[in-house]
Amino acid sequence: MSRFLNVLRSWLVIVSIIAMGNTLQSFRDHTFLYEKLYTGKPNLVNGLQARTFGIWTLLSSVIRCLCAIDIHNKTLYHITLWTFLLALGHFLSELFVFGTAAPTVGVLAPLMVASFSILGMLVGLQYLEAEPASRQKKRN
Repeated sequence: MSRFLNVLRSWLVIVSIIAMGNTLQSFRDHTFLYEKLYTGKPNLVNGLQARTFGIWTLLSSVIRCLCAIDIHNKTLYHITLWTFLLALGHFLSELFVFGTAAPTVGVLAPLMVASFSILGMLVGLQYLEAEPASRQKKRN
């Protein structure tokens, strides 16, 4: 396996662990969301919305962790890439369309993580597609 894919696997595990922490925080205290993320319209944040956000974050976390474990599973790889695309779209729309988020560290951090992850996974896709050919050459 290429060094890049190993780094990408580590990155996915780290992002997954951080997301699990965010999940716990969403279930423990919904004020976390309007103090850190949805500061533009904090009155729209309630317990139900926080738990929904928590479940969505947990699902993304599990998918990313599974991809780190089985990075050669192309279907899982593409689904993981989509989790980052959806997260990026969500936070950009909350920031620029709905106005529920402000450009604070709490919003800019997930935007940066999603952007770097998308870039890394797109680069990793090239390594992933090159590996089967190199594995065949080693067997012959």
